[in-house]
Amino acid sequence: MNWRVVPASPEHIPQIAALEKRCFPADPWSEALFREALENPAAAVLLAQGEGGAVLGYAVLSVVLDEGSLDNIAVAPEYRRQGVADALLGALTGFGREHLAALMLEVRSSNAPAAALYEKHGFAAVGRRKNYYDAPREDAVLMTLNFGPE
Repeated sequence: MNWRVVPASPEHIPQIAALEKRCFPADPWSEALFREALENPAAAVLLAQGEGGAVLGYAVLSVVLDEGSLDNIAVAPEYRRQGVADALLGALTGFGREHLAALMLEVRSSNAPAAALYEKHGFAAVGRRKNYYDAPREDAVLMTLNFGPE
């Protein structure tokens, strides 16, 4: 399957929101939240776009001063383990290396595949947020990738 990472645009929002509901049915972002992210000059929404314009995955990054927060990333179940999340994350970390001091994110403590992907890209666990997630109730592992000098 051919696909590429591109900036999202308003016409992608219905597909992104539908994918969000599939991936995070307990507490999905609304179309309005994705629209706000697209309109926010301190945020970026990227997507992996397949043939015919299909949205295979997406990622949302917000920036405050010189720090970025990976707010949301998801890949359609049928396209997982095919490099889609890796490519989205690579695009965001590439941006971070050029423009930011650090990137941060939270991941469910039970989501070992996601944590492994983040570690592959250089993120390190730096803390926990107790009972951060609902449905099911679960801790979040805080992860950071610093770009400054060691």
